[in-house]
Amino acid sequence: MHTILSNECIAKGIYVMKVKGHFQVKMGQFFMLRAWENHPILSRPISVCNVEHEHIEFMYKVVGEGTRLFARLREGDSIQLEGPFGNGFVHESGRVALVGGGIGIAPLLYTAKQFRNKPDIFLGFRDQAYLTEAYKPFANELHICVNGNVLDHIEWTRYDYVYTCGPYAMMKAVADLTKGLDVKVYVSFEKRMACGIGACYGCSTPSKHGNKKVCTDGPVFLAEEVNWHEEFSL
Repeated sequence: MHTILSNECIAKGIYVMKVKGHFQVKMGQFFMLRAWENHPILSRPISVCNVEHEHIEFMYKVVGEGTRLFARLREGDSIQLEGPFGNGFVHESGRVALVGGGIGIAPLLYTAKQFRNKPDIFLGFRDQAYLTEAYKPFANELHICVNGNVLDHIEWTRYDYVYTCGPYAMMKAVADLTKGLDVKVYVSFEKRMACGIGACYGCSTPSKHGNKKVCTDGPVFLAEEVNWHEEFSL
């Protein structure tokens, strides 16, 4: 068990939880979080937002029973963390853009910190921007779009690599807009999971090379390998 240092509501239904401890994490990985004994049955997969010397940070949105229980936690409470899990983003050298939408911006903060040459960061929100100040020190250029399409602000040919996380429709649009360009796109998926280690196949997703498990083969995939239409009907 780990101790919660803070659990702050930063926007409507959006929280950042800081948990005490020393963690070795790759950008784009996730943990299975649990703050209850028997119910709900499943732990919740939450991506790593940030890692500091003595704590780790998770940003989450209250959407169901598990995250509602997370939102009730206070400083000094205990939480169970298992992980890190997943393959994470591949560290590439070149011109990099990070593209996030809504709660999908979460894994991009720690990702941005891993690049010696600062990436350009594009963050899109439906109603209200949040946590954007945290990205500024790690961005070459920071573009924030509220109640619009953040993809309209990106000149794709400026980049060799794009890392994206957010709504599936947004990530598919990134894949479509970069098709035929010399740009490699990494997408980070979110799925319901039971185990986080690939044993249950509950997070199986179709790809152009057969079914993949989001928890172990992902959550990061090359956009060109995703079978968008079969999985998401997009």
